[in-house]
Amino acid sequence: MAKMNRRHFLQAGAATGFLAGTGVLSTLTSGKAFAASTSGYKALVCIFLKGGMDHADTVFPRDVASYDLLAKARPGLFGAYGPGGSRDRSNLLPINPTNAANFGSRQYGLPSQLAGFQSMFEAGEMAIVGNVGPLIQPTTRPDLEKATFSLPPRLFSHNDQQSTWMSLGVEGAQYGWGGAFADAAIRSDSTMNPLYAMVSAGPNDVFLSGTEASQFTTSFAGAQQVKLVDDIYTLGGESKYDAARRALDDYVAKASFSEDNLYARDYISQSGNAVINNNAYDAALSGKPGLTATFPASYTAQQLSSVARTISIRDALNVKRQVFYVFMGDFDTHSGQAGQIPSRHTELSEAVSAFRTEMINQGVWNDVTLFTMSEFGRTTIDNGDGTDHGWGGHHFVAGGSVAGRKIYGDIPTPDLGSDTFTSTHGRLIPKVSVEQYAATLGSWFGLDSGELSAALPNLSNFTEKNLGFLT
Repeated sequence: MAKMNRRHFLQAGAATGFLAGTGVLSTLTSGKAFAASTSGYKALVCIFLKGGMDHADTVFPRDVASYDLLAKARPGLFGAYGPGGSRDRSNLLPINPTNAANFGSRQYGLPSQLAGFQSMFEAGEMAIVGNVGPLIQPTTRPDLEKATFSLPPRLFSHNDQQSTWMSLGVEGAQYGWGGAFADAAIRSDSTMNPLYAMVSAGPNDVFLSGTEASQFTTSFAGAQQVKLVDDIYTLGGESKYDAARRALDDYVAKASFSEDNLYARDYISQSGNAVINNNAYDAALSGKPGLTATFPASYTAQQLSSVARTISIRDALNVKRQVFYVFMGDFDTHSGQAGQIPSRHTELSEAVSAFRTEMINQGVWNDVTLFTMSEFGRTTIDNGDGTDHGWGGHHFVAGGSVAGRKIYGDIPTPDLGSDTFTSTHGRLIPKVSVEQYAATLGSWFGLDSGELSAALPNLSNFTEKNLGFLT
């Protein structure tokens, strides 16, 4: 059995969300300079599209030449959608970027299921960042032939590339860049409550793992509760058991419990503070009116409604910077893609549209930036009625501070013989690195160049540090 020292125990506790509020991890970086700007309020909202979203089945070429090249590379998939369907060129929703001159005669469109995204893009509230993916340094097809050229490890592996997008390291990495951004804000403002700076409405993935505090996890109904305390039937549902339930609550919170063993003491602190933090969160929610926007019943929309509720109580929680994490699944479309991706697009578009409405109603749309991530795009060449694991992909950024109605990076013509693609399978070779994408978000969030370099170690290998899609 592998040995675990106390430091590893505490880090494991942070990964499961139990260390919020203990203050134990803050000593690990307490000597760093406080530089991040934390004036006003700002929130980053990540939606991770797990499975590998097919960029070429999301942002389409609309000019005839480029569209025909894509149809030629995907005869099985286009056949599965059928003539006259949502992927028919005549049915694509046009997007009209103000920087269209950068792309020559190329034109682009979105499928009808992303109507909400098209509206946001055309209104200047959304940007598309084309061909983003993990890179150590700028990379071209000839570079791939060099035995000594450095590439990100374990490309095309779901778990490893999810971790690489979130933490810049393969599966097993301890800290994510979302957590690093929140850490920088916490260190810069000693008056800000660190307990709710990193909030997951989904799983406890590494993206929000930091050193100053751990991620706080919410559910659709509020904070995730310790089931033993939250379930009123544990000791019986009648009011005569209220005193016993309060005693149980106090016991789990460990208000007056002592222990000599260091591991036991740490566990007591973790679990006790989890109950206290959850109760404080729910108390703040109880004093706030409900949301004014109508959110669909989908899992993605309900996660975003939880994010919106948390943002609405930011003052009560005394937090000026927050990083949120939401996820969607079922993007791994090796087969049956035509029957799967359209519903994923509908759910995503409707959820983000409802979230946008709520943020506008709260008066904070200019202070919130929502963005997508996915472990990889997919192969331009189909495998029949599906696609396989790719590399680069296209992503969306939305918010009132987005320099929208523009395409950043590149959405190349699907000419598989060009150096934009790998020599087999038609995988996009990324033009924009994950770290350039993240640095643009982090700069808007308030991090300075030194903090960005510390959080994003390969950023120095790229000339363009800020892509300019946020103002």
